[in-house]
Amino acid sequence: MQKKDAYFYQFLEPISKELAYVARELENSIFTSPRTMLTHARAFVEAIIEKVFIIEKLAYEAYMPLVEQLDILDHHHLLPDQVRDALHDIRMRGNKAAHDVRPFRYSEALLSWEAIHTVVTWYVEVYGPLELEVPTYKDPQPNQKQTYDMGELEIRLENLEQLLTTSIKKLETGETVEQNTENAATTTNETDTMEIEETAAQTPGMTTIRKISYQGETVDVPYFLRDAFLLPQRYAKSERFLVRLGAEEQARIMSELPANLEGLHQHVKRYNETNDKNFFEELKVFIEEEKKRRQLTIERPGELFFFYHADYIVVTEKLSRIPLTAEEFPGIPSLLRQLNEDDIHYVGQLPRELVILAKYKNVGIGTVEKMFGMLKGK
Repeated sequence: MQKKDAYFYQFLEPISKELAYVARELENSIFTSPRTMLTHARAFVEAIIEKVFIIEKLAYEAYMPLVEQLDILDHHHLLPDQVRDALHDIRMRGNKAAHDVRPFRYSEALLSWEAIHTVVTWYVEVYGPLELEVPTYKDPQPNQKQTYDMGELEIRLENLEQLLTTSIKKLETGETVEQNTENAATTTNETDTMEIEETAAQTPGMTTIRKISYQGETVDVPYFLRDAFLLPQRYAKSERFLVRLGAEEQARIMSELPANLEGLHQHVKRYNETNDKNFFEELKVFIEEEKKRRQLTIERPGELFFFYHADYIVVTEKLSRIPLTAEEFPGIPSLLRQLNEDDIHYVGQLPRELVILAKYKNVGIGTVEKMFGMLKGK
């Protein structure tokens, strides 16, 4: 698991990792998508209010509007004026963000972020352990390393909020084990800890966006591959199968694949269940290879790579300037001739995905593998 970066609400982890990680995503989204932050800030405080209802043993109905919940707490004199106002501010901004099509400003997200601090401070001081101190409020800073786009942020927040909802239900039914009986807000959820940690630790692009199955087995599709082109040359056993499917406008990109690959062969003639099985097995390999490539490009930003299946080459300036000639690359004259005809004369002009070279006439995967070996040797 990657090393966790520090974030403002990290101090909440001992009492609720779910709350802490949702807050971290809110912090990340302030300068990425103010609308996302405002919408999910409301869900964040709704979870806190539900915890308060459970701790105070107050009756409430499922799907009760937040405004009604706040009225009940106010009626029982449980909300200081400043906290009540902060909650209503977050609620109203969240409503606007969910329905208004106008662009939202960073300043609006920052106001909601400050209101959250007021709410969390109250929650921890009243219901948290005595030894836990809430840091003084400070404005967040744009995270230059943060590369989640808006769509992935939404998915991450929804996943974490679902885990938070599950933890609240367990608290309500008494399934959650309390760490400190004097502080009902302090709980642990060992069963879901691993899932929470995995969700929170996912690097940008790695959030699971969907699952694809075959005969009971599943593979997770990460966000960065949601519309990946399924290059047939990457699938040794399924290359012709994918070409035929592509001709029928099927299985050209990841998002075109059905949730279950059983019966995929029925879109083309003279193929059977074995082809579905082979493709699923190769799809799993493809996804793992792409995840490793993604991690490599994150760890080594700004560098150019040539990829061949699970292997890669770092393209230095010296390597990129080597001419594509028979003297430099003996034994592959047909490939070199066709590359030169396409005005590709130097190594640096080659495609990053080298298996694409197998598209040329009379050039098989063996030729591409031979060229990759020569490039690696240089």
